Amino acid sequence: MRRVAKLSAACIATAALALTATACGSTSSENDSSSSASSSSGKGGIKIGLAYDVGGRGDRSFNDSAARGADKAQKEFGGSIKELTAKSSDTEADREQRLTDLADAGYNPIVAVGFSYATSVDKVAAKYPKVSFGLIDSVATAKNVDSITFTEEQGSYLAGVAAALKTKKDHVGFIGGVDTPLIKKFAAGYEQGVKDTNSKVKVDVQYLTHGSDLSGFASPDKGKEAASGMLDNGADVIYSAAGSSGNGAIEAVSGVKGAWAIGVDSDQYNIPGLSKYKNSILTSMVKNVDVGVYDFIKSVHDGKPLTGNQVYSLAKGGVGLATSGGFIDDIKSQLDAAKKKIVDGTVKVKTS
Repeated sequence: MRRVAKLSAACIATAALALTATACGSTSSENDSSSSASSSSGKGGIKIGLAYDVGGRGDRSFNDSAARGADKAQKEFGGSIKELTAKSSDTEADREQRLTDLADAGYNPIVAVGFSYATSVDKVAAKYPKVSFGLIDSVATAKNVDSITFTEEQGSYLAGVAAALKTKKDHVGFIGGVDTPLIKKFAAGYEQGVKDTNSKVKVDVQYLTHGSDLSGFASPDKGKEAASGMLDNGADVIYSAAGSSGNGAIEAVSGVKGAWAIGVDSDQYNIPGLSKYKNSILTSMVKNVDVGVYDFIKSVHDGKPLTGNQVYSLAKGGVGLATSGGFIDDIKSQLDAAKKKIVDGTVKVKTS
């Protein structure tokens, strides 16, 4: 396995790219984009297949971050992108068929965006050993898969430190899209960061959906309702790890003077579709999915496909806090100190 390349500032500052919303809500949702630029390999570019999680391109969060990585690779290497989007009612057969359709159409590499694809990636990858698959947020067993994972709990710990330092009511909240082990990593890190900073701060935790119901990642109305409830109960800083549902939470927070929202995955302060709420976005726990996707696609383009598990940690710049808006500039020294403790191992961040 190659070592993960150090991230550049440019990798996390491009959240304001124009976003085209994919039609979601249908298993066959798709979008094609192509480039006239030729590949540096002289073979006319690369055919990138993207299988999105619910919400797809245009969710202003997780899927959009993956899209930025593919867009960067396409711009650099030429070729085309084929996008298929999941719906919340998907079965395992639906996910398997989506990946199979991309493989049958000649797309290579294929990126499965989200942990829900874990089982289907292993099944389909075994049937197409010459195709390189990327899986985000879960670890596959097939040999031709690059598992792209992140230490979400570490970035969320820093979000918790920021929340504890910024709350004026000693009361903050966390909204998770679905109560999965992955989202519980966000919650665990956040709560630990809050409590390590100020043990007196109360932390409310709420999940929008449970079990196999993934609609919690694509229901802004549910996010708004949950955030409104927390605000009514006295919380004044709310962190959401809920895909596009978090957009609703940000909207709710923006309507309350003195309250702060903490975004996730993308630097949501700089997302055009959220611009009217940006003065209420304290920071975002940026998860650089775009970097992982780009690294994987580049490795395939270069003829040396990454396989195994690439872990994008806080130390490697895989996660962190966005500083857009300047709202956390006054607590930079405390955040830097917390980051140092995590990186040097003084603080071990819980994952559950």
